[in-house]
Amino acid sequence: MSQDEFTFLEVGDLVDGELYLVLVDTSLGDNEKGHVPAYSFEMRVQNVDGKIGHVNLRIGNTEHVRKYAGHIGYGVDPEYRGRRYAARSCRLVFPLALRHGINPVWITCNPDNLASRRTCEIAGGVYVETVDVPPDSPVYERGE
Repeated sequence: MSQDEFTFLEVGDLVDGELYLVLVDTSLGDNEKGHVPAYSFEMRVQNVDGKIGHVNLRIGNTEHVRKYAGHIGYGVDPEYRGRRYAARSCRLVFPLALRHGINPVWITCNPDNLASRRTCEIAGGVYVETVDVPPDSPVYERGE
């Protein structure tokens, strides 16, 4: 898909109880680098100043997205972990992914990251496989 063919959609209100997502950036990606269009959100909760984490939604079905990066990436600041904010955030962006025709939605994680694996399960994910990350992948270069 070329950058000229992609249209970002209105995200609407993404709220689950005290948790809400704020769209902070969109990126058209870069075909030459293999990057796909993406939405970037901050996780926020009522009565807390600032973000408590982030969630990204990548729109594309490249091998890199399906096997290594995932359609959804997330991170929760250490002091807010254990409250299922990441799983809840994933569920909030699933409808946006579906509106873009992404089905299934792939979420990947390091097999040693038990908390992230649990997040995937809570979000409704099903384990498919463990794959080796190739050395030329940006994910590998980051130490994953």
